[in-house]
Amino acid sequence: MNRRPVALFAFLGLGYAFLYGPILSVIFYSFNENRLVTVWSGFSTKWYGELFRNERMIDAAITSLKIAAMSATGAVVLGTLAGYCLARMPSFWGRTLFAGLVSAPLVMPEVITGLASLLLFVGLEQMVGWPNGRGVDTITIAHITFTLSFVAVIVQARLKDMDQSIEEAAMDLGARPWQVFYLITLPLILPALVSGWLLAFTISLDDLVITSFVSGPGSSTLPMMIFSKVRLGVSPEINALATLIVGIVTTGILISGLLMFRQNREKERAAREAAGG
Repeated sequence: MNRRPVALFAFLGLGYAFLYGPILSVIFYSFNENRLVTVWSGFSTKWYGELFRNERMIDAAITSLKIAAMSATGAVVLGTLAGYCLARMPSFWGRTLFAGLVSAPLVMPEVITGLASLLLFVGLEQMVGWPNGRGVDTITIAHITFTLSFVAVIVQARLKDMDQSIEEAAMDLGARPWQVFYLITLPLILPALVSGWLLAFTISLDDLVITSFVSGPGSSTLPMMIFSKVRLGVSPEINALATLIVGIVTTGILISGLLMFRQNREKERAAREAAGG
């Protein structure tokens, strides 16, 4: 008997248990009747009811979703333009500097980014009177600043792998550059745009450090709310909230996997029909 696969599966099982064991414990204790999260006293769903009756938590969740959606949309627009310039304009004045500025948020510590954003907003407020304090607008701008880098990298990679002969053929047939981009390039890079939007949305929704620097009264996001509550001790409501988030993410992953599986099956079926025909 070969012991190598057994040891491999054992280490793999330990790794998965280390990663997902705490998540399963959070889900398990979200149904605990006791207020003490580590003391099981019976099955109950009352903490889910308490969660939905917590208006501050609901307002923070709505604010986070709103900021994440606006940040992801802005990051896709600016990141697509930046990625297109880097992929299709191999030489222009200041390209090296521009590429460095685009990729800088990827390696810059979030504390530095948050502090720089705060100083920028304070300086603008003193000079031009905008922004009037910190809130949703400043959080959104700060999130766009560092999430557009992720979108630019994804779009740039997709454009480099794309066959440019299709665009060249369209231009030879008389299409203008904006028509080529809108009718050919944009549909071909659409999966990259969707991936970039989802990644930017997730990063913005999850951010805590930068948001703490550029937020103000009345603009607390869900990560800030959770962090402030956890500092005083984990409550069963936090477990219930984490369980809902895990459920939503898992459902999205399952739906995405199912759609990809069906799409691959349709491609295989079309390939077999083409080969048989």
